[in-house]
Amino acid sequence: MTNPYAQPPITPVRPTNTLAIIALVLGFVVPIGGVVVGLIALPQLRRTGEAGRGLAITGIVVGAVISVFTVLPVLLMLPELIRVFS
Repeated sequence: MTNPYAQPPITPVRPTNTLAIIALVLGFVVPIGGVVVGLIALPQLRRTGEAGRGLAITGIVVGAVISVFTVLPVLLMLPELIRVFS
């Protein structure tokens, strides 16, 4: 007969990788930094088994999207700027 008051077994919680958290934050603050740190974090996550893969990928994606939307207007205006200042 099993004890109805028995506690369920405690499962250990995987720690979240610090670089993955930093990648997410940098993705919004310094976008290219989020991409770089996220790309560094992914192999580290595979090697250590820590949690945070989604954070690292989100940091990469957000950093890349913000970088593109920051650089794209400058590239589109470049021919006009060259024409004006020539």
